Amino acid sequence: ILVVKHGDPTSASCSICQHGCRYGNPGLEKPIGTHTRNGTMFSWRVNSMTEWDMSIIKYIPNHKILLLVIIKVKPPDTVSISVNHTGPMVEGRQYTLQCTVQDVAPVGNLTVTFYRRQTSLVQTGSNKTTKAPVTETFTLKISPSKDDDGAQYWCEAKLQLGPEAPQDLPVTVSQNLTATVYCETITITHGSHLQLNCSAAGNPSPSYTWTLPGQLNSFNGSVFTVSAVTVEHEGKYTCIVSSDLGTATVLFEVKVQSEFKHLSFILLVVRIMTVTSL
Repeated sequence: ILVVKHGDPTSASCSICQHGCRYGNPGLEKPIGTHTRNGTMFSWRVNSMTEWDMSIIKYIPNHKILLLVIIKVKPPDTVSISVNHTGPMVEGRQYTLQCTVQDVAPVGNLTVTFYRRQTSLVQTGSNKTTKAPVTETFTLKISPSKDDDGAQYWCEAKLQLGPEAPQDLPVTVSQNLTATVYCETITITHGSHLQLNCSAAGNPSPSYTWTLPGQLNSFNGSVFTVSAVTVEHEGKYTCIVSSDLGTATVLFEVKVQSEFKHLSFILLVVRIMTVTSL
């Protein structure tokens, strides 16, 4: 068995007989590369292995057949990760991560690993026997929690071909996919003090970018405060924390409860107490 990377040069030699050979020069089933004979040794060489439809070379010396099985290898052009969803994820719901490996061969020897941060989640592979390069997408279902907010998901692809394979085959890694998990709803009474904390540690200190609802003024600090909330403060607040190590997103949804509902509840309690005292 000969394992060779797609486009690389390769060669093979074998003894075609133990003593003086009585027959003429051997040949190849397919005229790929060059071959020579030196006594009992038969040598074959190709400068660039690019044929995908050839898996066996046959040498036929007087009805005797020698087989050379060639496994051609092509590392993936790219590896990318995505999710079947746009916008923030909701805690507890199920989503599908997709790891796409572009133009790899042989795909049956490919191992794909999904990661969350630096933790391996699962390894998977393909049962296809295609020898030519193909593009394959591998999937993993996840149900994020609030602890996954800001976590980075990624995947890597590696060809597993044993000791016969070229040792310089790369492990191809995708980009990072940063998860934004929506999880915190704040209900506050009209006129109350509001504080949204997005603080994060880092050296150098991270920067903060807020997206605020409605016509509120922009803000770039770590803690957003309002001394007395009104209905215009109701909505979704997005805080993006950025540093040299990457970004994380924190989401808040603020619901402002009308002060009249609160007042109605107090009046109801007063009436009940008054009736009871009578």
